[in-house]
Amino acid sequence: MSEPIPTHMAAMQLVGHGDVDQLVYNQHVAVPAPGPGEVLVRVTATAKNNTDRKAREGLYPTKDKGDVTSFAIGGSPTLTFPRIQGADIVGRVAAVGDGVDASRIGERGLLDFNIYGSDRRDINLTPDYYGHGADGGFAEYVAVPSDQFHTVANADLSDAELASMGMCSYQTAYHMMTAANVSAGEHVLVTGASGGVGTALIQLCRVVGAIPYALSTPEKADALLELGAEKVFDRRAMDNFPGQVREATGGVPLDAVMDLVGGDMTMRFIEAMTFDMNARSTYPRLSIAGASASNVSEVMWTVIYLYQVQIFGVSHGTREEAEQLVEWIRGGQLKPVLHAAFKLSDLHECERYFMDRGSNYMGKIVVVPDAQWAEHGAPYALETN
Repeated sequence: MSEPIPTHMAAMQLVGHGDVDQLVYNQHVAVPAPGPGEVLVRVTATAKNNTDRKAREGLYPTKDKGDVTSFAIGGSPTLTFPRIQGADIVGRVAAVGDGVDASRIGERGLLDFNIYGSDRRDINLTPDYYGHGADGGFAEYVAVPSDQFHTVANADLSDAELASMGMCSYQTAYHMMTAANVSAGEHVLVTGASGGVGTALIQLCRVVGAIPYALSTPEKADALLELGAEKVFDRRAMDNFPGQVREATGGVPLDAVMDLVGGDMTMRFIEAMTFDMNARSTYPRLSIAGASASNVSEVMWTVIYLYQVQIFGVSHGTREEAEQLVEWIRGGQLKPVLHAAFKLSDLHECERYFMDRGSNYMGKIVVVPDAQWAEHGAPYALETN
């Protein structure tokens, strides 16, 4: 039987583009009803992602570097206000809609955050997501498709830890690799290695047998090596980067780069894949799914076409990739990298911490509804939180 469902809930609503003051904590939001094929999830933890900030601030790119806009999915903006953000949702099924077996009630699950089209094609060209085109998990309840709420019963993973392995990071990381056809034995550079996508990439490389190299800072080197990185390059000391790569790999260029940085480092990454084409047996490949350094890079197109560099823009992924990731999570091949938890009502503080995160930051932050805090959030609170 369904648990008693309140008529109203607490939620953090984004009411417009701007600073954190555009996030309003409202304790009288109507609880959504699950539609046909949906489940109502009582949220216990939702991971914080950079896309939350970018959508809030309107930082998706226009030609003018100083301009801001909403991300227009398929040509039309789907972010409307008020919107409840939060894509990487973990919780328990509280009720089911028509066509969903009631035996699902009580199951713990992890959401595949994508808003897909009506079919199961192996391509997703208009990638919208929960927390952007539909309400997400910065709330006490959310209604989502039953077939995208994947049961993960592992007793060794807390809800907060499971949320830190959410699809916004892990599926993006995996699709970066599948797009570039990363395979066993290949040397792969992971930029932005200490964040959610970066830590996922390091683990996923090891799962498929590739050799990951991390770009980060010396303060995080030990943790990244323990996670699985072969070597950590200092992103603040990039002089003669191809020479550093040559020394680390035993003389061969990188096979592929998984880039979350962009900006003026792009050509250095390409040079690290092309310094000895005679040593290559595959095309140099660059997958990019972020631009934390800058939205604009200066690229020498002669290098791109003469050395046959393949460039893959990546946003989200496929249902099949999400299902594979869930199997690896269930099987214990992937491990959580959880930095801290914040109460939902403290999301302003969480956003500021996320934007100003320091040298000890690694992995993911999760947001826990206040009503769930004692059980699911308090064990991972910062000392100052």
